[in-house]
Amino acid sequence: MTGKLILLGVFVTCMFLMAYKSDKKKKVVFFGDSITQAGANPGGYIRLMDSIIQSEGNTQYELIGAGIGGDKIYDLYLRMEQDVMKHSPDIVVIYVGVNDVWHKASSGTGTDYVKFGRFYEAVVKKLQAAGSKVIICTPAVIGEKTDHSNQQDGDLNQYSNWIRGYAAKNELPLVDLRNHFMNYNMQHNPQNKEAGILTTDRVHLTHDGNLLVAEEMWKVIKTVK
Repeated sequence: MTGKLILLGVFVTCMFLMAYKSDKKKKVVFFGDSITQAGANPGGYIRLMDSIIQSEGNTQYELIGAGIGGDKIYDLYLRMEQDVMKHSPDIVVIYVGVNDVWHKASSGTGTDYVKFGRFYEAVVKKLQAAGSKVIICTPAVIGEKTDHSNQQDGDLNQYSNWIRGYAAKNELPLVDLRNHFMNYNMQHNPQNKEAGILTTDRVHLTHDGNLLVAEEMWKVIKTVK
């Protein structure tokens, strides 16, 4: 009789743990700059993604924004513990790089290419050591002209190529936003406008820009187990 009670207790405990595990939501933290900061606001890409997830009947994700305006890759490195790791996230989406490139020209700051790679790798490794899966993104655009005449196109391509190579080498999921934005503009920007298609000011997102980011990120997030 005692043996049966023990087995029953083990069975009930296992069922409880399985139920708890199935109800536990995956925490996804979006780690970035002002684009991500705005993404947590109504109409932003994080909020739109939450709507997409709910429309699919999925209740397994909790989305958390961790964006601060003006941030570069080394700013992310310095605030990981207080803004990301405190949430014990299952997944962290790193979306940074625009300011690292943009501020080199606009204010003489930014991040040079070699340091960008070193800090980026340090951020990823620290998050992984804490148990988070990491998704990385290329910076999208600084200007939407389709004839390769945006001032920072060269640097954006160089930094994006580094991220692509790092993702491939380390088997990390990649959201290639630069590629997605360029392809979208080739189809929807026949007048070669500098802004107004996916961005309001060459960088920050319109509704269509937020929706594109939400859709492309979600496609990758839901593949991470």
